[in-house]
Amino acid sequence: MKFIKDLKEGDKVFDIYLCKHKTSAVTKNGKPYETATLQDKTGTIEAKIWDPNNAGIDDFEAMDYVEIYGDVNSFQSALQINVKRTRCAKAGEYAPENYLPVSAYNVEDMYGEVLQYIKKIGNPYLQKLCQKFFVEDKEFVEKFKTNSAAKTVHHGFVGGLLEHTLSVVKLCDFYCMRYKKLNRDLLITAALCHDIGKVKELSAFPLNDYTDDGNFLGHIVMGTEMVGEKIREIDGFPARLSSELKHCILSHHGEFEFGSPKKPAIIEAVALNFADNTDAKLETFTELLENTSEKGWLGFNRLLDSNITATRME
Repeated sequence: MKFIKDLKEGDKVFDIYLCKHKTSAVTKNGKPYETATLQDKTGTIEAKIWDPNNAGIDDFEAMDYVEIYGDVNSFQSALQINVKRTRCAKAGEYAPENYLPVSAYNVEDMYGEVLQYIKKIGNPYLQKLCQKFFVEDKEFVEKFKTNSAAKTVHHGFVGGLLEHTLSVVKLCDFYCMRYKKLNRDLLITAALCHDIGKVKELSAFPLNDYTDDGNFLGHIVMGTEMVGEKIREIDGFPARLSSELKHCILSHHGEFEFGSPKKPAIIEAVALNFADNTDAKLETFTELLENTSEKGWLGFNRLLDSNITATRME
């Protein structure tokens, strides 16, 4: 099997891929065509079916495994497949593990690091809260280890939520060493919990799409609710500490236009916002560089809010 990350312009494709999404449309001339997003464990690629009524095009739907025959070309600095023929694959013709993008890091090793950070939290209420999530709640732990951190933008792979969370915790840990006014226990707890709502916002793989509650509420609101539920199980949890922790979660996107119900009002919330933003943007850029063979300017990126380039001085 030739993985998507290894495809280049001019290649011919004759392999099985998972259809993640599929839409139908018409050209300006009124001719029907279809667009499919194909996926394997190394990434995704857009595929165009310009003649869906062709006898060689088997009908297929999203989440089907499909044998694709076509040519790889480049359009607006992104590779896509011009599909000639399709066939729905049968069970046994493909290995499902080849179609799920996964973290480059070992999940159990990363989770072990998370547990070590929890052990170092000195505040008994905050440590108990983290224990309730990351040790005692087995269903949550399983989802937290395997969920992605996003549908497409960054860390959109199995283990992505864990990898992103650990990176944010490590950045916050560094901030605490440099800026002594930071309350380390509060900031590390906020970093650990800032994206826990994503276990409810995004469905499990291979779908990895927004749930109804994800669309209605979003992970910031749901994560804050989850923290509140656990806090109510801990006798004597200080009200002010509860509000400060919830505030960090509510404000971690930094701005109203980025989805935060509140803007950072305490130093720990500012630190969490910067750590989250740093990891999200650097991972986005990293994934862009890993998934393109293009040189020079790659065009405008919405998250980075800039026209970006893959060319650097050696």
